[in-house]
Amino acid sequence: MRKFPFVAVILAAMVMIHSCDTRKPFRSAEGVVWNTVYHITYSSNVSLDDSIQAVMKMVEMSLSAFNNSSVVSRINRNESYATDSMFRKVFLESSRISAVSGGAFDPTVGALVNLWGFGTEGDKTDPPTAAVLDSARRLVGINDCRLDSAGFMVKKDSLTTFNFSAIAKGFGVDEIGRMMKRNGVDDYMIEIGGEIAVAGDSPRGSLWRIRIDAPVECADSVIHGNMGVVEVSDCGIATSGNYRNYRVIDGKSMGHTIDPFTGEPARSGILSVTVIAPECMTADALATACMVMPLDSAVAMVESQKGVSAMFVTAGDTAQWAVHLTAGFPTVDF
Repeated sequence: MRKFPFVAVILAAMVMIHSCDTRKPFRSAEGVVWNTVYHITYSSNVSLDDSIQAVMKMVEMSLSAFNNSSVVSRINRNESYATDSMFRKVFLESSRISAVSGGAFDPTVGALVNLWGFGTEGDKTDPPTAAVLDSARRLVGINDCRLDSAGFMVKKDSLTTFNFSAIAKGFGVDEIGRMMKRNGVDDYMIEIGGEIAVAGDSPRGSLWRIRIDAPVECADSVIHGNMGVVEVSDCGIATSGNYRNYRVIDGKSMGHTIDPFTGEPARSGILSVTVIAPECMTADALATACMVMPLDSAVAMVESQKGVSAMFVTAGDTAQWAVHLTAGFPTVDF
């Protein structure tokens, strides 16, 4: 009779050892979505590829101005003012970032984005006239828009249109991360078009090593120059810059970030900015705001936000680039 407790202890120990040694395999998913590419690595006993695609589709049907059937497209056309939970979450965070950035971030620049050829109406070869720009600028103002008590959108003007491109990818990354968590996945790296969320451990069993792209200018293809590497986990990361998405209009290079104040492509001494925040949508929106702001104002804004840090790249006096790190930004392996 005495043997049974002893055997039970041995079996319990063997189960504990086995559970410690058992690791979920890492899987990968990649493809094209929202006119960009995605790469996802996650640790799971089952494939979540179908769930990943389902989340991406839900985000698109809510927030993509390039999908005529989406919630935002119907609101832009005044066909409906009904919102869904995704739209409301992104609208509220957009309003908050607009406030903390002094208006530098504003998704109601939809009409201006179209005028410069970066929106739903296709390329432009000539700049808009001053009169046309002035008319479009009057429609801008997310803080003049609101959700009513029933969750319906009340716009500043019937012609005001939303373009959430500067926050929707980050939100999509976050939504996939939340889906992963619901399915028991603790370790993952999700990247869509350069917007990233990481959690837990990498396949090496340590922090995730994330490469920050250098601002190498190229409008018709993607060139990944290595600016440096950071080791992080449990955060969102977004890099913004006009060195990839730009057009030559009237002989001038015009970046895709539109300044809500001037109505024109932003002119900034900042070549790129990488923001780390608790959520990727926050990092995404803040990074866009930084590209519109003077460097000192952008640094002050970032440092005023809890759990947020940034790396700014500007043109150097003697070197190709100058790097500015805010408090809390992880060590960069250049």
